[in-house]
Amino acid sequence: MSVIVPCYNIESYVPETVTSLVNNARDDFEFLFVEDRSTKDKTYEALLTLTKRLKNSRVIRHEQNGGLATARNTGIDAAEGRYLTFLDGDDWLAPGYLADLVDVIERFDVDFVRTDHVQVTGVERAVHRAPEGRRHTPLDPRTSILPVDDTTMVDYPYAWAGIYHRRLLDRGMLRFHDGLKTAEDRPWIWDLHRRADSYVVASLRGVFYRRGVASSLTQIGDVRQLDFFRSFDLVLAELADDPEAGRLRKKALRNYCVVIAHQLLSRGRFERSIAARLKELAAEALGRMSEDELEEALVGMGEERVHMLRRIRGGMKGVAA
Repeated sequence: MSVIVPCYNIESYVPETVTSLVNNARDDFEFLFVEDRSTKDKTYEALLTLTKRLKNSRVIRHEQNGGLATARNTGIDAAEGRYLTFLDGDDWLAPGYLADLVDVIERFDVDFVRTDHVQVTGVERAVHRAPEGRRHTPLDPRTSILPVDDTTMVDYPYAWAGIYHRRLLDRGMLRFHDGLKTAEDRPWIWDLHRRADSYVVASLRGVFYRRGVASSLTQIGDVRQLDFFRSFDLVLAELADDPEAGRLRKKALRNYCVVIAHQLLSRGRFERSIAARLKELAAEALGRMSEDELEEALVGMGEERVHMLRRIRGGMKGVAA
């Protein structure tokens, strides 16, 4: 198995991340650290030092920063394992978790496995369950996309919450859209659930995901945050030729509207020029949706969000909150 670990400005977290991988190491596991040209600390130097005690590990350094999607692709291109998994450089794993992952995917012989995870905010920890309730049984990934108005597996896009068979890569899946700075996992998870043949949801909780990290893009209100527009436009474009495009597009549009509303409601963290660009791109995205599509997407979304999206686009007086 190949474990791909993108790293950017996370020097202080490297010791815990590497130690957790030491506690998961096996002769048939390889660990690929992709250092994405950190600018604020000595992440690269820390990796070179600390990975000396992690067998079958390599540090690959980008010549220039490419973002999370590109860093993961670099790791994918270098990976030699039959299975691939991901870990963000500021997160960590429970001892023995990787062996459990391999056991599940080998036992069921599916294209991929998805897991629960533990969200860490300061000293607080909370278990976040994958939305699919059918556990430890092979499923058709398409059956976990709908319904439109409920949280489903395409709303749980975290690449690090699972393990993936190399045959997906051979079929043109698993790679991310190069250059995406945020929401890079949205087109990725949609592609998996539309095109893969089988998967299993396992009740494993060995990934510890940090929230509120200062260097995380979710905490930084800069223009990179606006890449979510490109991500969802890619989802919609790739749905166009799907045999169930009509049904699945409704789900994608609702997801898009939810994220647009979330970003608009938290636009206070952006500089004025970026907030203005956010509103401009939101109006354009909403304007590309038909009146009927928007009415269906926004039903039940809540008065505050519906009112804001109505106002940004205009001409949506009939939409129910």
